[in-house]
Amino acid sequence: MQRLRQRVFPDHWTVWLGQIVVYAFVLTMLSGFYLVWYYEPSMERTTYQGPYIALAGTDMSRAYASMLNLSFSVRAGLLVRQIHHWASLVMIAALLLHMLRIFFTGAFRAPRTTNWLILSGILAAAMAAGFTGAVLPDDLLSGTSLAIMDGTLKAIPFVGPNLSSLVFDGGYPGDPLRLFYPLHVILLPLALAGLLALHGFFALRNRPAQFAGPGRSEDNVVGLPFKVIAVKSVGLCFLVAGLVTVVAGTVQINPVWKYGPFNPGDASAGAAPLWYLGFLDGGLRLIPPGWEFVWLGRTWTLAVLVPVGIVTLFLTVFALYPFLERWLTGDRRDHHILERPRNNPARTAIGVAGMTFYGVLWAAASADTMATHFHLSVESVLHVFQVLAVLGPVAAFDVTRRICLGLQRRDREIVLHGVESGVIVATEDGGFAEVHRTGDPGRQWVRANYEEHAPLESARGPKAALSRALYGNHVDPLVPIGGPAEDGPAEDGQRVSVSGGEPSSPSV
Repeated sequence: MQRLRQRVFPDHWTVWLGQIVVYAFVLTMLSGFYLVWYYEPSMERTTYQGPYIALAGTDMSRAYASMLNLSFSVRAGLLVRQIHHWASLVMIAALLLHMLRIFFTGAFRAPRTTNWLILSGILAAAMAAGFTGAVLPDDLLSGTSLAIMDGTLKAIPFVGPNLSSLVFDGGYPGDPLRLFYPLHVILLPLALAGLLALHGFFALRNRPAQFAGPGRSEDNVVGLPFKVIAVKSVGLCFLVAGLVTVVAGTVQINPVWKYGPFNPGDASAGAAPLWYLGFLDGGLRLIPPGWEFVWLGRTWTLAVLVPVGIVTLFLTVFALYPFLERWLTGDRRDHHILERPRNNPARTAIGVAGMTFYGVLWAAASADTMATHFHLSVESVLHVFQVLAVLGPVAAFDVTRRICLGLQRRDREIVLHGVESGVIVATEDGGFAEVHRTGDPGRQWVRANYEEHAPLESARGPKAALSRALYGNHVDPLVPIGGPAEDGPAEDGQRVSVSGGEPSSPSV
């Protein structure tokens, strides 16, 4: 604790995204602990006789009846249900933003590659927890998700039917709560808590990464003391809890009583998955139906296998990208300075292309709703998304890289010649010239000083071609990282600079 109190942490708003994940997770766990006392994970049939008159006398499972009881009969039950749902959404949204911030700034590079893999595991566990929680109400909406899951599992060659039998306790619809309830209530929360603790351990063990700036280098940390960060963190905790509670009390989400009980023969019209799982459903919709063939005595359904394979490959590349970049650049050094996205055009372009691909699949999950609202045919909407899924990432990559290179050239021009002021003065020889402002020295330092990214000269074969394609067109920095500009002017205001990441002679 003494060493922790003496440490210094960077002060930037993006740093708080990770803490929002933790606080939203804690709020999700606390609200979930309240709900387990009233939820009944049973598929046994019963007749509803509760206060919701529209479903009075309806045959339903005890699980669905307990959800109605939670919503209408338990004190604060509906509020806590909606806090639980909204907190989980905030957690995953903050986690995705946190991972995007890490990706675009290069914070996944050594020595923080392990933490990136842990974050990928947290994302997978959080999505699994969200899905397993969404099917617990046993309403018609969650039942539609289970029907899609059953079809996807059965399309997997050889092992698909066995997987479906395992998940649905003998066969669809079966009793999925026997598997999903312990996963959602015990196993996945424990996995998330363990991964978050492990992530925090590695984050504290490594020196905090910081954005480039005057006075900052690979060997020091400029920021605020631990006690100041701790006070701000406590305030953020109450802010997250308060805002989620206000939203949960004013904005309705997942009104299970409107959907009715699950029936295997019915499907909810306009049903859509959880927003962070929409890209999975969108991938299934974009493949034309009828793509299947018989081989080895089995039917191979490409309409399911292709999107599942593409999405799996996309998530795998996302998780293993640090190793791909290290292979292409040959850079195995430790990095404690974060990059501006414009200063690594290749990585930024790859990230935007990935976001575009994800966004197209995500939007395609609502193709039927779009067609209804805009009076279009579902087929035409899907055809547009099919084209965007192929050409969109390519166009996004090219445009983003051009923008990054243009911004780098603009920064170089500002450093060399200043910013146009619009003031015209007469020169000694009778001519006229415009006055250029030099700008803030700190910002000039950031514009001029960054790490150079060039093709790997020692590479051969496909590796060399890929390295040239990604890093061949680049703008050299005026003062590369590690040059004299590391000792630039200090920032204004109170900041503590600690050399080597440990508390040795801090200076204000």
